Amino acid sequence: MRIAVNTRFLLNRKMEGFGWYTYEIVKRLVEYHPEHEFIFFFDRPFDQKFVFGANVEPVVLTPQARHPILHYIWFEYSVRRALKKYKADIFLSPDGYLSLKTAIPQIAVIHDINFEHNPKDLPWLDGRYYRYFFPRFAKKATQVITVSEYSKQDIVSSYGIDPNKVTAIWNGASDHFKVLEQEEKVKTRQKYAKGYPYFLFVGALHPRKNVARLVRAFIEFKKESTNDIKLLIVGTELWSNALKNLDIPDAFKSDIFFTGHLQIDELAKVMGSAMALTFVPYFEGFGIPLVEAMKCGTPIIAGNKTSLPEVAGDAAIYCDPYEVDQIKAKMLELTSSEELRNKLSTNGIKRSELFSWDKSASQVWQVLCSVPLNKNL
Repeated sequence: MRIAVNTRFLLNRKMEGFGWYTYEIVKRLVEYHPEHEFIFFFDRPFDQKFVFGANVEPVVLTPQARHPILHYIWFEYSVRRALKKYKADIFLSPDGYLSLKTAIPQIAVIHDINFEHNPKDLPWLDGRYYRYFFPRFAKKATQVITVSEYSKQDIVSSYGIDPNKVTAIWNGASDHFKVLEQEEKVKTRQKYAKGYPYFLFVGALHPRKNVARLVRAFIEFKKESTNDIKLLIVGTELWSNALKNLDIPDAFKSDIFFTGHLQIDELAKVMGSAMALTFVPYFEGFGIPLVEAMKCGTPIIAGNKTSLPEVAGDAAIYCDPYEVDQIKAKMLELTSSEELRNKLSTNGIKRSELFSWDKSASQVWQVLCSVPLNKNL
């Protein structure tokens, strides 16, 4: 079987959600199935480390697809022609984008459809593109993979497609994330938070990540608490307006640290050294930082919307992400109870065993193998 893969998010030192998903799943597919051939479609020069085996043929297709108009050109012309040229049997797209003009079977990984529910979270043109094309991608796909039962039900109900066509496969988390020794925690806190304990947020700074309310809740927490806990925010700003509502009073600016993007080895240290992960998006298809925290034994404060309770289970305490007072209350509750922190840590380590990239890749492979190939092409 010749499997073409959209690998445009495999970007050296710039990996975010789609990129890490592609890396963890596709690397395993290549390594575990050397009897099959893979054609990787990049949209720019690539790092050789992303060519995971001798059974991979890397191909650069132009133009670089980072704008709705360029998305259309890349998928409807460049990808369509390349699928035919390289005689692909099937096309796997880890970011959900497909070519509507090809007859080759396609599998779309649609992680979530936040853009349908919160259109103001995205620039106008991007939102229009997603809302126009993703219903068509979902209908065009031979199979759809998504990352939680919540997202499956949302896609099925929003787009009116057969639930048997959609498979929910949970994400995993890197083995970089693990329980740390106390000495390592002390070093990491010194490096990133001047030695103080800290709440942690991890994720692209997109409006739906709810960072503005998290920051306001933390400020209210500091007003009511006498402890020296800080807030550490890890991530890059995806849209220019993501943090426009942040108005941090001068008295609290020294309590909040922004690190920007961190490489995964550093991120794992930061996660494992946190007092708690504070992850309160109002919309999330899965939430990989939850699993990363669980693997580290880091307690979690999570939003109670969309997929987050499905993923975090009994490893988190929950709040309404729209209510600043509730987020603050959970911060106070967690910091006041060592027993609660220990319970969440223990529950998280145990629950993390449910999530594995090996298991995820195996399930993705099962979906690939279930697709009937068009031998007439």
